[in-house]
Amino acid sequence: MQRGSDRLSAHRDDEMKHELQGLLRSGHPTRTAEWHDPEPVADDDPEVAGGPVLPGPGRAEALRLELGRLLGRTAFPSGPEPLARTLRERSAADGLVDRVAALPPDATFATASELARALIGDRE
Repeated sequence: MQRGSDRLSAHRDDEMKHELQGLLRSGHPTRTAEWHDPEPVADDDPEVAGGPVLPGPGRAEALRLELGRLLGRTAFPSGPEPLARTLRERSAADGLVDRVAALPPDATFATASELARALIGDRE
């Protein structure tokens, strides 16, 4: 008998695994009662919960943070093509990857802030 810090009995643990098996295999909720499923994302939820951060007005800081998170320090200094390749490898939003790839090929960026400024341009 194992006496660890488990909060559930072995029997209840097996029941919970059985309940989740359908969800894990199918990739979508398997319950017939809608009220049992998690609530979908609302229109007024924060952007982080609603999807990827893309360039746009009033979002310079969010864009800089997202680029810093995705690229890290090892990606700099670099040009648009290597940065777009790194973003693609790290599963960034396609719109963001396309915007980075469309920057002038002779440009070099030393930080995520410089890249964010180039993406936003004169819009802010």
